[in-house]
Amino acid sequence: MSTTERTRLDQPRAPRRSLMPEYDPEAFGRVSEKIARFLGTGRFIVWMTVVIVLWLLWNTFGPAALRFDEYPFIFLTLMLSLQASYAAPLILLAQNRQDDRDRVNLEQDRKQNERSIADTEYLTREIAALRMGLGEVATRDWIRSEFQDLLKELEGRTAAAERSAER
Repeated sequence: MSTTERTRLDQPRAPRRSLMPEYDPEAFGRVSEKIARFLGTGRFIVWMTVVIVLWLLWNTFGPAALRFDEYPFIFLTLMLSLQASYAAPLILLAQNRQDDRDRVNLEQDRKQNERSIADTEYLTREIAALRMGLGEVATRDWIRSEFQDLLKELEGRTAAAERSAER
């Protein structure tokens, strides 16, 4: 093996060719969610019922030469089985994608709740510090009550001085 043929470890390998078809998993997931959303509606049930009833009526009462699925309706059974075999995995894929979205949303909500709790605790501490600081500050009501007490005391002294001056 020569040095030019040797695999270099400092560079990524070239992508391998695959026999499998390539597809965009996100686009496939979105389509499967749309299908699953449609399969879960009353509209789908009504249309499926109409198709089955028409199928049964045509293959029971239609012209004999144009009937394509005679009485045990094996082709209808095959079509319903085929529809179910595709519907179930598509519904599961849509549910898995929804579970992933719910998990991400739950994690984001949990982080937001943690931030909210931390913010609330911080604000609580700040309010407690402000209350403690305000306990040492003279408020307007306290000053007013002190002035009223002084006025009463002065009025009392003035009244006492007037009474002693009259005697």
